[in-house]
Amino acid sequence: MRFHERIRLAGKLITEAKLSDLLEECERVNKGQPITFFEITTAAAFLAFAYEPADILLLEVGLGGRFDATNVIDSPAVTIITPVSLDHQHFLGETVGAIAFEKAGILKTARPAVIAAQAQEAQTVIETRARELNAALFREGKEWNVSRKADGGFVYRGKRKLDLPPPALLGDHQYGNAGAALAALDCLEGFTLGPEALAKGMKGVEWPARMQRLYKGPLVEALPRNAELWLDGAHNPAGGAALAKVLAGWNDKPTCLVFGMLKTHDAELFLRQIRGFAEELAGIAIPREVNALPAEAAAQAAQAAGMRAHASPSIEAAVKSVAKPNSRVLICGSLYLAGRVLEENG
Repeated sequence: MRFHERIRLAGKLITEAKLSDLLEECERVNKGQPITFFEITTAAAFLAFAYEPADILLLEVGLGGRFDATNVIDSPAVTIITPVSLDHQHFLGETVGAIAFEKAGILKTARPAVIAAQAQEAQTVIETRARELNAALFREGKEWNVSRKADGGFVYRGKRKLDLPPPALLGDHQYGNAGAALAALDCLEGFTLGPEALAKGMKGVEWPARMQRLYKGPLVEALPRNAELWLDGAHNPAGGAALAKVLAGWNDKPTCLVFGMLKTHDAELFLRQIRGFAEELAGIAIPREVNALPAEAAAQAAQAAGMRAHASPSIEAAVKSVAKPNSRVLICGSLYLAGRVLEENG
C-alpha cells in the first residue's frame, strides 16, 4: 500500500521523512549513474540498517537470489530457502532446477543454510551448491521437522524440541514456514529465544494478504447478510495449491472468487489449482497497474480452467456481483491487487 512498508526498523515501519533523507543521500552518492528502482531502494534500506543498531537483520531477496541486489552480504549468520516452485520464469529459468540454482546463489562459504521441503530436482541443485561452498545444510525432513497436533498446535524437532501453539496465519503451509523460522533460530550462534517468546510469536504473527479476513471497511459493508470477505496474494501454481488446501476445508459455506493478476503470470494454471472450490469468479483488472491482465482476459482464463466466470469493472462491483448471503468471497491472484483492496477498503 505504501512505499515505506518495505523497510522496518526495530519492529516499526520506517518514517516517510527518514526514508526520503536516505534516498536523497543515495542519489547524491550515485551521481546520476544508471540504477534500477529495486537497487536504489535496497541501497536506502542498507543505509537505514547501518544507522540503526540491531541484534538481527532479516533480509528478504527480491527476485531469485544469485544476482539479486540484496545478495552482497559476504558472511550471513544463516541463509534460508523456502520451497522452490515455478515463478518469474522469464527471469529465473523455465524449470524448478534452474530456479533453484538462482535461489542457491544466497548460500555462502561455511555458513549454515536452512532448507525447507523441496522437490527432488530443487533439492539436488541446492545440495550440490552447498557441497561446493562447504555450507552446512539444515534440511526439513532430515535435520528438522514439524508435526501437527490434534489441538491445532505443533511440535518442532531440530536442535531442540518445542511444543507450540498454531501459527496465527491460516493454512497448512504456515506450519512449514513456522518450522523454517524456528530452524533459522536453531542455527543462529549466541542468539536464543525461549519457548514463551516463541509461543507469543506464533500467536501474534501477522502477514497482510495471506489468507487475511477483512472485518470492516466499505467492501465488507457492501456484503450481504452473514457473508465473509477474505484476501490472499497467491499468484503462482504453488501458491494456488496452498490456497486449494485452505479452500478444501471451507465446506460450511459456498466460496466465490474475485480474481486479478499481472500479465507476467499464468492465470489459467493458477486457477486450475482452485477451480473445484469456487462456485463463481469475477475477473478484474488490477487498478492503476500497467501490467495488469484485463478483466475480460482474467475471466476467460477462469473459463478455460473450467470455472463459471464473468468480467467486472471494479473491485467493489466484482465483490457485489459474486457475494451471496452466508457465503465467503475470496479476493486473490496478486499482491498488487491485495494492496489496492486494502487501500480501497480503508
